[in-house]
Amino acid sequence: MSLRDRLRRPDILTAPGVYDGLTASLAEAAGFEALYLSGAAVAYTRLGRPDIGLTSVTEMAETMTLIADRVTLPVIIDADTGFGNALNAQRTMRLYERAGAAALQIEDQSYPKRCGHLADKALIGAGEMAGKIAAMADARQSEATLIIARTDAIAVEGFAAAIDRAETYLEAGADVLFVEAPQTDDQLARVAETFRDRVPLLANMVEGGATPIRSAGDLERLGFSIVIFPGGIVRALARTAQDYYRSLHDHGSNRPFGDRMFDFAGLNAVIGTPEMLARGKRYDGDEG
Repeated sequence: MSLRDRLRRPDILTAPGVYDGLTASLAEAAGFEALYLSGAAVAYTRLGRPDIGLTSVTEMAETMTLIADRVTLPVIIDADTGFGNALNAQRTMRLYERAGAAALQIEDQSYPKRCGHLADKALIGAGEMAGKIAAMADARQSEATLIIARTDAIAVEGFAAAIDRAETYLEAGADVLFVEAPQTDDQLARVAETFRDRVPLLANMVEGGATPIRSAGDLERLGFSIVIFPGGIVRALARTAQDYYRSLHDHGSNRPFGDRMFDFAGLNAVIGTPEMLARGKRYDGDEG
C-alpha cells in the first residue's frame, strides 16, 4: 500500500523517527507502518551536532538509500528548505525519490535553517515557498511521492500568519500540511479544524519542545492524519549510551551493564544474522 493510499484511512499513522538501517529495522519489527527520517536525527548521529542546517542533501540521500535497502516501509524524509531555491528543491526531489523516499517534507525557513522548536528562526516569503512546492511537484517521477509542506510561521509571524501560509501551500500543490510548533492545545485544535476536511495533517511531537505532547489517539480525535516522533529514538539511545560509557569507564567491564544490553548472540538474532547466512548458502557453488 502506498503512503497516499494509507492516508485515505481514518486512523492516524504514527511514524517514529529513525536514522539508520538498524533503527529502521527495529521500528519495522515493532509493527509501525511508516518511518520518519529527520535532518535533526542525522545531524545528531552522523555529525554529533545540533539541528541548525549542517546536514547536506547528499548525507540525507545516502542515509535514505541505506534505510530503503533494509526495510520495505514507506519513509517520510526531511527535505529541510529544499537545500536552496526552487531548482535545488527539484534536485532534492529527484535524489530522494531515487533513494526510495515515499514523501518529502519541505519547510519555509530561510537557509541555513534550524530545528522547528528552536528560537530565532527566519522565513522566506510565502510566494517563494509556494514556488518550491510547485517545482517539486513538477520534478517528481511518481504521483505516489507526497509533498509535505511545513510552515514555521507560528514562532516568527504568529498563528494567523501560519494558517495563511498553509493555505497558500495547499493551493501550490502540497499533499500534506504541517504547521510546526503549535504552542497550545487550542492551537493544535484550530489547525485541525481549519484543514482536516481538505487535506491530511501532520503533527510533530518533540519531547521538551514547544508543542504539548499528545498521544496518537488524542491527535486522531482532533483530525490529524500523521504524527511523527522524529528525535525520540536519538534521545533514548543517547541517554543509554551516556550511562553505558560512564559504566564502562568506571568499572573497566561491561558486566555491571549486562542486563541493559544485548550480548553477541542476542544482537545477531535481532538483526537476522542466522537467516542471512542461511540465505547466502543458497548461492554457494558446489565445492566438489
